[in-house]
Amino acid sequence: MLRLFRNIDGDTRNALSLAGTIGLHLISGIAVGLFVGYMLDQWLESSPWLTMIFLGFGIAAGFKNMYADTRRLLPMLQTRKEETGELRNPRGPAAANNPRPEDPPARKNRKI
Repeated sequence: MLRLFRNIDGDTRNALSLAGTIGLHLISGIAVGLFVGYMLDQWLESSPWLTMIFLGFGIAAGFKNMYADTRRLLPMLQTRKEETGELRNPRGPAAANNPRPEDPPARKNRKI
């Protein structure tokens, strides 16, 4: 398995590791919020209100972390694409020379 990653440079590895932690940051924010809320509910005997409030805080923190990670990842990927010349038409390399085909004619409703 290590042979697969032998030809990957450091910038790409950094981008892959950051992409791999996005889901972890989302789940960990939710888990921490749920745990803190549950423990405060047990201590203050106010179940389930603090659990729900801190779960909401955890969800918000998880999505904030996910957004921040994505904002860091996108410039890394954009720079990588510019360096390798991978910026091209999303319909493929031949799409620049070929115009987009017209929409096919509408089918008539047939009664069977």
